[in-house]
Amino acid sequence: MSDNEDFYQLLGVSRTASQDEIQKAYRKLARKYHPDVNKDPGAEEKFKAVSEAYDVLSEPEKRKRYDAFGKDFRQVPPDMDPETYARAKAGSGGFSGFQSGEGVNFEDLFGGMFGGGFQGGFGRRPHGPVPGADQEAGIEISLSEAYQGGRRSFTLDGPEGSRTVDVAIPAGVSNGKRIRLAGQGGYGSGEDAPRGDLYLVVHLVHDKRYHVDGRDVTVDLPLLPSEAALGATVAMDLPGGGEAKLKIAAGTSSGRKLRLRGRGIPNPRGKPGDLYAAVKIVVPQDLTDRQRKLYEDLAAATDDNPRRPG
Repeated sequence: MSDNEDFYQLLGVSRTASQDEIQKAYRKLARKYHPDVNKDPGAEEKFKAVSEAYDVLSEPEKRKRYDAFGKDFRQVPPDMDPETYARAKAGSGGFSGFQSGEGVNFEDLFGGMFGGGFQGGFGRRPHGPVPGADQEAGIEISLSEAYQGGRRSFTLDGPEGSRTVDVAIPAGVSNGKRIRLAGQGGYGSGEDAPRGDLYLVVHLVHDKRYHVDGRDVTVDLPLLPSEAALGATVAMDLPGGGEAKLKIAAGTSSGRKLRLRGRGIPNPRGKPGDLYAAVKIVVPQDLTDRQRKLYEDLAAATDDNPRRPG
């Protein structure tokens, strides 16, 4: 690595990157430049450089010192604060070889303690195993499984061919969420190389009975004209199993939504969604003679016109 190359730039991450982001970036670059995989000139040096960057940024204490002192962090005495370091460096035109007030050369004093800086490959990892890549695949589950959870086996196609994975589906998983299977991702390179992780992206199977919006679920509630006009108490099957009793107010019109608070998709980390029953008035298709006569009498006794403005 050149003196001007920054560890964060080497890994292609920001200075505020999380440990997970740093690890993912390193895995990607290590696979790209590993000498066992990449025979291009310069690949080995690049591999050493990204390994050195990861060695520092993956350990909180090393990263803290690197953020404070930059490329000189290994030569800076453990008890020196960044402000003192900056003054000393500014006064000497550079940290390497600057003198203290007593004329002590810090590089001579601490060179042995810190292994002489980067010479001799200090801080660089050997050509060890490269962890496997994280992988991602989509799985389809029913709305009932989203409510209740359960176990399922899925067949996935990937770089290593088809394979079957057994998955514990957590209750309350929603559309687009990811389920992590640790150590079931891509194979690493080299002996004892750990495998990456497998992330399964959840897709809810389309069900014409339900409309899902986040954790809220809407379901049609069919009512007879008499139930809507006179009011009634009706039973409705719930997407997660079981049923609920709904009280229908007299004069309920088609399209009205009845809200069942907290009966949508559960949320293991917070507020569950709501379930909405959308009223849909269903007229009987085949009327008996008596039913037809009653409807005719009702029509004759009714002067309401729902199409009349205002």
